[in-house]
Amino acid sequence: MEDRLKELGASYSIAEKPFDIHVVEDGRLTITEVRRSSSQTFLTVRGTLRNEGSETAVVPAQLRGNELEIVRNGPSLGGATLVDTAERKVYYVLRDTDGRPLTTTGLSLLKAGETVPVYMQFPAPPQGTADVEFRLPTFVPVPLRLPT
Repeated sequence: MEDRLKELGASYSIAEKPFDIHVVEDGRLTITEVRRSSSQTFLTVRGTLRNEGSETAVVPAQLRGNELEIVRNGPSLGGATLVDTAERKVYYVLRDTDGRPLTTTGLSLLKAGETVPVYMQFPAPPQGTADVEFRLPTFVPVPLRLPT
């Protein structure tokens, strides 16, 4: 899998170390942390989104996914999912009681060289689940090793 990601211009390492995946031509998402809550009920993925280009970039609307409830709440990373291929389960971004995604919101433009912190929260897979695939529209799917 690492060789395939390198062919696509992405690098990968386990969750304890940062890794990069491209989102658009001059954009880069770096995952810096994957952490289970102390209650083991949710999982937080943190990182940064950087415009490596020389011009202002529009953050793709596809990142929020296509669920109407999330789309109605504006720009976000609400389209992110974690996929447990072994158990055939998909974990979608959590929402608050008003239906807003528990992710970074309001992303629309990134100035040249700008880096912004990002996060996404998901229901935590069962404690025994060690590996999932992180997916975000327009990104290369990337395997994640979950903390136990």
